[in-house]
Amino acid sequence: MIFGNLAHLAELSFLPENIKKCFAYWQEHALQSYEKGSYEIDGDRLFVNVVEYETTAPENRFWEAHREYLDVHVMLQGQEQIDLNFLHNMQTQEYVPAEDFVPMTGEKNGSVILRPGDFLICDPNDGHRTAVAVGAPETIKKAIFKVKI
Repeated sequence: MIFGNLAHLAELSFLPENIKKCFAYWQEHALQSYEKGSYEIDGDRLFVNVVEYETTAPENRFWEAHREYLDVHVMLQGQEQIDLNFLHNMQTQEYVPAEDFVPMTGEKNGSVILRPGDFLICDPNDGHRTAVAVGAPETIKKAIFKVKI
C-alpha cells in the first residue's frame, strides 16, 4: 500500500504509468462535480467509481481485497478511516470473480485517515476496511480508481 497526498505527486515518479494515469485524470477532471457512478477511462483496464456514503463504526463494515485490480482511493470530500492488514494475516473466504472481491475476517494491523487530497493505493495483498468514521459519522465523497493488473 502507498499512502500520500496529491500535492506531492512530483515525488512519486517511481509509480507505474497505469497508476500515474489515475492522477493525471484527477488533475484534468473535476471529479468533485461528478455524480455517483462508474466512469470508463481506458475500457476495463482503468475506470473510476465515484462514491458517496456515510462513515460508520468498524463493526458495521466488512473487509475486502481484490485480485484483478488495484484500488486507488482519492478523497474528494470529508474524511474516513481505512483499516488495513496484509492478506496473509487474515482469514479469507471464497473469491467472488464477478465482483473481483475477496471477503475476509480479521483484525486491523494499522489505519490511515483520508482527508481531501489524500490517496491510498491498495494492491491485492492489502486487505482493507473502508468507511470507518473518524469521530462522528459523516457523508464522504471519494473517487476509487480501478487499475487492472
